[in-house]
Amino acid sequence: MIDLYTANTPNGKKISIMLEEIGYKYNVNTLDLNKGDQFRPEFKKISPFSKIPVIKDNDNNEVVFESGAILIYLAEKSGKYFDNKNIITQWLMAQMGYVGPILGQHHQFHHYNPGKSEFGEQRYFKISTSIYKNLDERLSVSKYLAGKNYSIADIATFPWIARHDWHDIGLKNYNNLCRWYLEISEREAVIRGYDYLNKGEKIPKP
Repeated sequence: MIDLYTANTPNGKKISIMLEEIGYKYNVNTLDLNKGDQFRPEFKKISPFSKIPVIKDNDNNEVVFESGAILIYLAEKSGKYFDNKNIITQWLMAQMGYVGPILGQHHQFHHYNPGKSEFGEQRYFKISTSIYKNLDERLSVSKYLAGKNYSIADIATFPWIARHDWHDIGLKNYNNLCRWYLEISEREAVIRGYDYLNKGEKIPKP
């Protein structure tokens, strides 16, 4: 059994989707980030930077923080979605170090705080648009991000593209990225993991 400490964010959804994909039972512990649950001393003990998600594996009492590290841990434990480690790790790190942080900044300026910084809005809209283009180019020559097989690189990236309605870039304008997104959005495990709170949350369609 896995204890999952999470919130309704792209990084949080990565892990619930992965747990559904590998068929592991898990308990959800939802943190209210707006109320500062992530800064409570008991949570900081397992998450040094007060960030979600975190898992505790009750099979061995192992605690893992950082979503990319958790995906690798679960992939290695289950033996799934990590077949070509070299290329998968590259695309996973691209999501962790570039795609997620840039789209996260785009959310801050464009979605949460429009009108507060013209520079910030323009900068992150431009870079986010280039991310869509880069992903689309990759997916024009590869079925999935790391090759012919679905992997943790796709699981990591998908929830960020699922915020496409916040981006105002136009997912439909990127045929290959849109094809990839729609295909993954139809996976039963992804549907369940996206709605990990069981509130009927639907994956946004382009």
